[in-house]
Amino acid sequence: MTGIVELLDVVDHGDGRYLGRPDSSAGERRVVEGSQILGQSVVAAMRRSPGRRPVSAWMAFVRTADPTDPLDFAIEPVTEGRTFTAIRAMVRQADRVCATGNLLLDVTAPDVIRHAVTASDVLGPDASRPSAFASDERDVRIVGDIDVGDPDAPTGPPELDAWVRFADVPADPALHTGLLAHFTGQLSIAAALRPHAGIGQDDAHRALSTAVNTISLSVHAPVRADRWMLYRHRSTFAGDGMTHSECRVHDEAGALLASFTNDCMVRSAVVATADATRGL
Repeated sequence: MTGIVELLDVVDHGDGRYLGRPDSSAGERRVVEGSQILGQSVVAAMRRSPGRRPVSAWMAFVRTADPTDPLDFAIEPVTEGRTFTAIRAMVRQADRVCATGNLLLDVTAPDVIRHAVTASDVLGPDASRPSAFASDERDVRIVGDIDVGDPDAPTGPPELDAWVRFADVPADPALHTGLLAHFTGQLSIAAALRPHAGIGQDDAHRALSTAVNTISLSVHAPVRADRWMLYRHRSTFAGDGMTHSECRVHDEAGALLASFTNDCMVRSAVVATADATRGL
């Protein structure tokens, strides 16, 4: 069985090429999550530019990738200055481009100014039960034990908070940061669905066609993915078949680790199938 850490631990093939392993544990839905590709790209970029920290990463997921086939990551520096390294990432499977994006890394500098939003008034991880997103490799606890899948669950604001912690992570900053990125695509659509009665994440890929189209991630501090991280999701818009979410990641003490935004597709499965048939 291929674990999350093993999937993110891309293999250096030289000349800026990195290989993502096939996922032997893939289920019936043979689709690679976009946030996995983002996490793998972050790991590859940090391996390509050792000693530099990731500042931001943006990726668009343009075609479906099959988890049972390897992914090829082409990591191309656009510029490598004394302070910043800009990287273009192209992700292929066979001859098909599956994702494309840009990453920025830098050499850290002393503070001139500093401030950050803190996480306040949030119940800690011990106040919630492990959720359906939990596994042997990661503990996931949705604050308030909200059932994001059930269409008949009570409605609420377009917000979801979740505590996440990974197990058995090697002492490799690239993998810790990649694991933070890996969870950025999990709950933003669920947050967008929450205010709407009669619809839930269990409808995804049945009555609904959903997908994460882009993720924009900014990293603010060193990451320890084997310690509790609080993901705060807030959907600020839903309409025209798309949703937008503005999210933050904090450590257990409330310090801000990262910020990210997601643009996602939420459409009728019938409409999405018709569009695919017409080649749209």
